[in-house]
Amino acid sequence: MGTTCTIRLERNDLGQLLDGLRSRSEAWHGTAEYLESGVTPRDDFVIEECSDSDEARTIAKDYDRIISTIETQMNAQEPLA
Repeated sequence: MGTTCTIRLERNDLGQLLDGLRSRSEAWHGTAEYLESGVTPRDDFVIEECSDSDEARTIAKDYDRIISTIETQMNAQEPLA
């Protein structure tokens, strides 16, 4: 892997970032589904550009990994009640 970076954001801003990452993940998962089945998840769905469903799934997994890493770090910083 590459170099680890530390980024400090307000919790609300981090939530906004996660929303965007989840949206991208859903787009790539949907693209993989479309490439495998020929059916889009929604009528307004936009297919991402890639070579095949394997590439789409790989990109989706990358987004899922990033989301999971951020959520793990966020949860570790939850204030104790």
